Amino acid sequence: MEIDFLSQIELSASMLRNSEYAVAFTGAGISTASGIPDFRSPKKGLWEKVDPFEVVSLTAFRDHPEKFFNWFKPLFLQARSAKPNSAHIFLSRMENEGIIKSIITQNIDCLQQESGAQRVIELHGSAKTATCPKCRSTYDTDRLFELYNSDGNLPNCPQCGQIVKPDIVLFEEMLPEKAWHAAHQEACRADLILVIGSSLEVYPANTIPDIAIRNGARLIINTLSKTPMDHLADVLLPMDVTQSIPELCKMVDI
Repeated sequence: MEIDFLSQIELSASMLRNSEYAVAFTGAGISTASGIPDFRSPKKGLWEKVDPFEVVSLTAFRDHPEKFFNWFKPLFLQARSAKPNSAHIFLSRMENEGIIKSIITQNIDCLQQESGAQRVIELHGSAKTATCPKCRSTYDTDRLFELYNSDGNLPNCPQCGQIVKPDIVLFEEMLPEKAWHAAHQEACRADLILVIGSSLEVYPANTIPDIAIRNGARLIINTLSKTPMDHLADVLLPMDVTQSIPELCKMVDI
């Protein structure tokens, strides 16, 4: 690890130790080391392969659900077999010890919870469950794909016959009200926000760090790509999160 990066991690650790209410904000970049692709990386990002509005929008789900499920199923199976990596594990350790008060995530893979985190706010929902839009019956997503694979048809609700929708936020959908309210409260309360693996390009989730800053929080950004908020950061860590987060955890003296 380069000396300059070490000094920046040491500065970040000092900021965390001196904070009274630090909050983490995570994006797809924290899960790529677990084998889950992100959305915007050149050549490898998911949006390099499909137009999200043609496949992952609410309109697409309603008008062409077969396109949506053909896209979602392999991603779900990939996420289901993935395991938390060292960034998830050490971030959860800091949350368990009270250094990080909550983790606001844009991810739908549940890897942060699987690594032991207790207070995770999922802004974009969860790929683990699904709900019938008509009768509101809920299912594990594993059950949804049992329905999908049993006869080759789309996964219809056994209760009413409507096509069941995974509990993830699609383009054209509002964020879950409860999660958004909780994230907003955490941002207003935070005196430090640690951004991990997010390009900060997806609205309105990307306003959460901005809300924190406008309420006086300091900002640490740990992501390989540049972000629109780099000029506002107290510390930039343009390095692999599986290296930086474990080192940061150790320097905080947990």
